[in-house]
Amino acid sequence: MIKVMLVDDHDLVRGGIRLMLENVQDITVVAEADNGEAAIELARRMKPDVILMDVSMPGIGGLEATRRIRLSSTDTKVIAVTVYEDNPFPTCLMDAGASGYLTKGSDITEITSAIRTVHRGEQYFTRSIAEKLARSFVRHRDQTPLESITDREMVVMLMVAQGIRNKDISEKLCISPKTTSTYRYRLFEKLGVANDVALTRWAIRNGVVNEGSIQDTGPS
Repeated sequence: MIKVMLVDDHDLVRGGIRLMLENVQDITVVAEADNGEAAIELARRMKPDVILMDVSMPGIGGLEATRRIRLSSTDTKVIAVTVYEDNPFPTCLMDAGASGYLTKGSDITEITSAIRTVHRGEQYFTRSIAEKLARSFVRHRDQTPLESITDREMVVMLMVAQGIRNKDISEKLCISPKTTSTYRYRLFEKLGVANDVALTRWAIRNGVVNEGSIQDTGPS
């Protein structure tokens, strides 16, 4: 039996996936979490085989949670589940240790196939994401600003977009405020923006975050 954990900040999404998996004989849902911090703790206690991880959540988010879970347990596989396709998430998630990437439009056949595939130790990506990754591997990572962003820089960008202060980002990521500032200024330099507001607007404009899911960071 493959033990699965669901991580998403929307109850309806988790409930929908859980219902789809209820009648799958070789898969069982053993835990659920609504944020990255809870996911890390539950993964440590429940030791699921596979985690279906939402990328964009409050707090540290799914990307940082994936990185920490994979660092503490190489046996637990993570599949990112998100609405995003055409952005740097797939590459960043692979760097963080994810074994797969699904969109929230995936049906039960694809979800179960992905779970079984990563449980066997292989990777699974939807076709559109697989094609994007293939193209990224034959190009230099610094060809575009998006492709130059590291997984840690992406985590910081998502947290800045939520309106989280530099000090709080540092505490949540267990890094110094100076290191957090370094990540922010690297983002400013790579993306050609001058401050957090401009960074947030850039992220919205380029589909990295959904405008409806972030706080108002005020005027520029």
